[in-house]
Amino acid sequence: MADQRIANSGAKRVLMLAWEYPPRIIGGLARVVCALSRELVKQGLEVHVVTADHPGTPEYEVDEGGVHVHRVKSQTNKLGEKWDTPNFITWDARLQFGMLQHALRLHAEKPFDVCHAHDWLVADAGWVLKSIGLPLVSTIHATEFGRNHGIHNPDSEYIDTVEWRLVYESAQVIVNSGHMLREVVDHFGAPAEKILVIPNGIEPDKLKNETPVEVLREKHGVGSGPVLLFVGRLVREKGIQVLIEAAPRILEEHPEATIVIAGAGYYEAELRATAVSAGVADHVKFFGNANDVDLSELYTIADALVVPSLYEPFGIVALEGMAARVPTVTSDSGGLMDIIEHTVNGITTFAGDKESLAWGILQVLNNPELAVSLTTAARKKVLEQYTWRAIATRSREAYDFAVAAKDNVIAIGSASAASDKVA
Repeated sequence: MADQRIANSGAKRVLMLAWEYPPRIIGGLARVVCALSRELVKQGLEVHVVTADHPGTPEYEVDEGGVHVHRVKSQTNKLGEKWDTPNFITWDARLQFGMLQHALRLHAEKPFDVCHAHDWLVADAGWVLKSIGLPLVSTIHATEFGRNHGIHNPDSEYIDTVEWRLVYESAQVIVNSGHMLREVVDHFGAPAEKILVIPNGIEPDKLKNETPVEVLREKHGVGSGPVLLFVGRLVREKGIQVLIEAAPRILEEHPEATIVIAGAGYYEAELRATAVSAGVADHVKFFGNANDVDLSELYTIADALVVPSLYEPFGIVALEGMAARVPTVTSDSGGLMDIIEHTVNGITTFAGDKESLAWGILQVLNNPELAVSLTTAARKKVLEQYTWRAIATRSREAYDFAVAAKDNVIAIGSASAASDKVA
């Protein structure tokens, strides 16, 4: 926890390392890094984000929020539509080499005060920058152990070790929920005093849309029945398969309902097969990746936002739904329990349980007065607790602590424990 005696030492120039940044959006990390960076600029800091390149974007720009964005290529040649790398870990290693080269060049031109590394995908670059004296703060958005309910193969073991070392090397570690605090402390053996819980935030009115609902429903071809919206990566831990498996029960009472799945990922083919086997394929629409305009339209037509995650460190999509006044139904997984108060500002259901999820969705669809009550309380909570201004202020405390304490990094465990882990 940032010590108030040294929290005002004054980090003014911040280097952000993140493998995704808008318009390259793979998951929630891109939006978090973007919003945090822009708010830090509003508070007077100079922020440089070094990230992966994206088709149609410049290598360098100062974006509309005043953030200096540097996009670098992985150190490969592109062959057709595929990168000539054997696997994702190798691709990431080569990307980080390019990121590190660029960051070192920027640091040589004008030194940064602190480096903020987001997740294991930029850990190598962060370690090297720390080795030349740049204080390191990291955010652990999720862990390999949590995503997979254990470590089951060599790739996972490698990622787990990288995450452990990132926690070990950082002067301050930021997590976004009490659930993640417990996970990092228990799994990595990190001292709790080294961890800061700083939730993610949103811009409450960013996804506001004034277009009539009827016009948008026709545009997206969802008919007149209830729209159940999922937003996120199409990966197993997001639990979309549970939503599809719950659909037959929902359709018994609402035969015109449509499930709209906004996102992309490796699990899409499996999800399509699940919809076919459940006999609900005609009621499931795969939207693909959605930009902010798309999302504003989808939230406008949604009768419920469903967040059925099996593993969820935080749940920023739930906040988006709450801000957009969409009744929100979630699982009881991880950080979602920090956000949703059952029957107060949303409905919580048992993770992985299709019957429970169907029950929760039907509670919202069949009780209009409850739905209004939930959305009113949800919007109020977002406005009171999840603004980027407060989140950026707390992040600055972590930066300032790291700058002042750069020669006295709190280590995890003993030196022998460290050598055992990396041996």
